[in-house]
Amino acid sequence: MRILPLALTSISMKKLLIGGILPMIVGLFAMAALSGCHKDFDGNGTETETPFSEKISRFGTGAKKGELLVKVSESVAEEVSVGMTRSEGTRSGVSTLDAALQDIGAVAFEPVFDLETMDREAAYAAGLHRWYVVTFDEAVSLKDAAVRLAEVGEVSNVELNGQVARVKHNVTPAGPVRPSTRADEKWNDPRLNMQWHYHNTGDETICKPIAAGADVNANPAWDICAGDPSIIVAIMDEGVVFSHEDLADNMWTNPIELNGTPGVDDDGNRYIDDKYGYNFADNKGTITWGARQDEGHGTHVAGTVAAVNNNGIGVSGVAGGTGNKDGVRIMSIQIFGATNATGIGMAKGITYAADYNASILQCSYGAKSGEMANDEAFAEDVGELVLNAFNYFIDKPRPGSPLNGGIIVFSSGNNLQKESYPGAWPRFVCVTSFSADFSPSTFTNYGDRSDITAPGGDEEYYTYNPQNQGAVLSCLRPPDNYGYMSGTSMSAPHVSGVAALGLSYAKKLGRTYSPDEFKSLLIASVSDYDSHLDAAYPYTKPSAVAGQKEMLRSYQDNQDVWHNSPMILSDFKGKMGSGMVDAYRMLMNVRGTSAVNVAVGQEHTFSLKSFYGDATPTMTYALNVPEDVKERLGMTVTQDGDNVTISCSKQSAGIVTITSAVGGTDLSRELAIICRAKVASNGAWL
Repeated sequence: MRILPLALTSISMKKLLIGGILPMIVGLFAMAALSGCHKDFDGNGTETETPFSEKISRFGTGAKKGELLVKVSESVAEEVSVGMTRSEGTRSGVSTLDAALQDIGAVAFEPVFDLETMDREAAYAAGLHRWYVVTFDEAVSLKDAAVRLAEVGEVSNVELNGQVARVKHNVTPAGPVRPSTRADEKWNDPRLNMQWHYHNTGDETICKPIAAGADVNANPAWDICAGDPSIIVAIMDEGVVFSHEDLADNMWTNPIELNGTPGVDDDGNRYIDDKYGYNFADNKGTITWGARQDEGHGTHVAGTVAAVNNNGIGVSGVAGGTGNKDGVRIMSIQIFGATNATGIGMAKGITYAADYNASILQCSYGAKSGEMANDEAFAEDVGELVLNAFNYFIDKPRPGSPLNGGIIVFSSGNNLQKESYPGAWPRFVCVTSFSADFSPSTFTNYGDRSDITAPGGDEEYYTYNPQNQGAVLSCLRPPDNYGYMSGTSMSAPHVSGVAALGLSYAKKLGRTYSPDEFKSLLIASVSDYDSHLDAAYPYTKPSAVAGQKEMLRSYQDNQDVWHNSPMILSDFKGKMGSGMVDAYRMLMNVRGTSAVNVAVGQEHTFSLKSFYGDATPTMTYALNVPEDVKERLGMTVTQDGDNVTISCSKQSAGIVTITSAVGGTDLSRELAIICRAKVASNGAWL
């Protein structure tokens, strides 16, 4: 796959500054696929229609000269593994392949992965044992070398080793801490009161329009679980500032290297000084954030997942713990640095995260929408090497973990079109973005392949938005330390954080899941979103046309032409994913507790008997609501026989108990009451 930046001419940049379109590209790395006719083979901008072998696929711009990736067929994989002449380093042991290597003047033929440091069975299942890197003189044409290697019957695929590219992000440093006037703040973090995306009270002094409940419902979830240090989230992004005052206590560490000798591979894993992860961009252990291109994107993403909670400093994270070093752990898989990672670097980063038992791979990057038309095009253009590595991350067993495998979370894209790949790939979780008033963000990609939506903020949509407070507030690299960004890059880590919170709670309860089971549970852990897209939209500016978001959306099509048009809210119905990710529902799903959804300010009646199936007619029922839950929800409850009517004036959640009796036996079961701004029209059951 060819990875391209969203190149901006001087004219385009002028439009960015005056046309309000910057959110379209903010916070999303750009990747663009190579077409089936194999254009721009050498990554130098020239195009050719020459029909090359179907075995040849591409990854990245600026393909590395003098280097190709080769996947041998399964039939000779063991023969190649055994037959390599290690002293010479240019022989495979397969005569036809060795002849091709000689023809291109190969100086090295080496395996991409060190299987001795990996789960061998999982690596074989993913096909990682079949990958080799061929090195030859840079004067040799990549095209000619690839065609010659593809002629070998025992070679199943040849790929270029290109680079990942990225686009510019808009960053607004946070202003002075604003004293909180809210009595319901969960933690003592001084900037939590500006993180509307966790607990939105509709405070118009943050931005306007804004609506209570446009958040991930974190507050009631934190009463139950706030994280667990055994759960690891790998941030595949720019380097994470591991020494950040609000991240240091929640960083994953490799203790052997952390306490070892600098410059020495103390643990023998072939990665020197990999203390907090590894810099796969620059192929070194030191995680960096001082490069000119680095704008703190990786650190911002990491802060949303697990900035340390309740430490009296900065911001909070979705799964940042309680201030007792009990948050989930952040591993830095750096693929953007002074240079950018190659295909090999990406693949090694993905497998590194799996081998060190990360449960979640958080990826806020992707291709421009439309560059890959379908799954087949993605599989071809992304290249088998990286796709095989992704499969290894998902499928590699993690014994003892609540998730016996891994899940991969991707942003959907920022050019307001069909969700982009890799997010659209069925095995990944694809995240769209909404604003502080529930409306779709003016940049979010959306469509039938979108899985779930989360807060990603907005920038120029708001009538009142000092210091870009309608965006997402999180950590930044020094000297700013905290600031605002918006994009599906910001919505995706909210989902990763909620997933990490769910796994933390599963660890506490002794529950275990397969990757498919947990992915399904996550996508079901939502509150209704489509009800916020009704024609009589209540949260837009007063002058807005019913059913439209007043902000004219500006987007760049795949011919790099900019368009302006009103956001028609009905266009997004059924295409933003299953709903708004909800941290409390995630925990209730893990707990196995059913939930009743109640719209704020509306009465809701349901039958207690319905929770007991075909129970005997003589069974009696009562709903018991603790006083603190009544107060938290502003709840009134009346019961008439088996039926209960509830109304709530506050958006929150709590656990109540249904007690029942039959034949002298007393029974009870938990029930979660979740009050949000709206509920789905198709019922209130989770």
